[in-house]
Amino acid sequence: EAEAADAAHGSALGAEALAVCVAAEAEMAGRDAAAAARSAAVNELEGYILEARGMRSRKHGSLIDGASLEPMLDEAEDWLYSDAGEAAGCGELGAFLAALRVRVDGTMVAFREKVEAERVASEAALQASADAAAAERAANGEDEDHDQRRLKYPDRLRMVQKNKDEGTELFKGAVDVTQYRQAAARYNKALTHAAKFVDLSPDQREEVDALKLSLHLNIAMCWLKITDATNHLDQAIRSCTDALALDGENVKALYRRATALEQKKDYEAAKADLAAAAQIAPDDKAVPKLQQRVEAQIKRQLDKEKKMYGKMFG
Repeated sequence: EAEAADAAHGSALGAEALAVCVAAEAEMAGRDAAAAARSAAVNELEGYILEARGMRSRKHGSLIDGASLEPMLDEAEDWLYSDAGEAAGCGELGAFLAALRVRVDGTMVAFREKVEAERVASEAALQASADAAAAERAANGEDEDHDQRRLKYPDRLRMVQKNKDEGTELFKGAVDVTQYRQAAARYNKALTHAAKFVDLSPDQREEVDALKLSLHLNIAMCWLKITDATNHLDQAIRSCTDALALDGENVKALYRRATALEQKKDYEAAKADLAAAAQIAPDDKAVPKLQQRVEAQIKRQLDKEKKMYGKMFG
């Protein structure tokens, strides 16, 4: 009887210990989910501040009230990394972002009105251009998706250059992501034609590779501006990498890839690309500016980690 009682007592203790473990695991899972949700809210706010800072570099950005916008963003960033920001939960972070959006929009009224007016006019012009291009392709019997013709070098080169020039015209006149997409599409069509040359001489190969390099760089620039696509930074990085496969010391490719990497918060990789660019072109003025920004982000990240570990083990 004593042994049976001991066994029953042990079984009860085992069930109690198991229940405690299950409860502890559930509590840990809840904390992990809350931490992930807060991290996503912080990333959204950081991303919005970064995007807002870049608005003045866009076409018609001079219409934005920079004297009001920049201090507003500095203040928002200072709050985010302050003790109050570090202690804020998802709800407070979301409310802060919503309020910031309203304030930022107030500095961009003239800018948005101008962009919208140009968008309407541009779409009408683009539709007319698309109709004309479709008629031209029909007249030429050109089906670019299945074009396997062995054209002579000058003929194929003209098709590459034509699409490249059209892409550049679209890019220069772009006022929103729609036009940047269309420019990227033209550049990609030019690349498609550039892959169909046959029997190239060494000089011709050099000329074609130079065109491909320029196209990859242009596509990367388009993707940096197609900000509504979730993969736009990955696409920009891929195009830069394709450019570097043709010219491993191309400063534009290194700089644009670093720009995309910075926006992805891959600061160490961005730092490496910028270091390579600085070594190749020490007189380039844009590279050190981005280097300073990346170094500041790395320092800020380290400071945040130190503060977090201090709270954990302090």
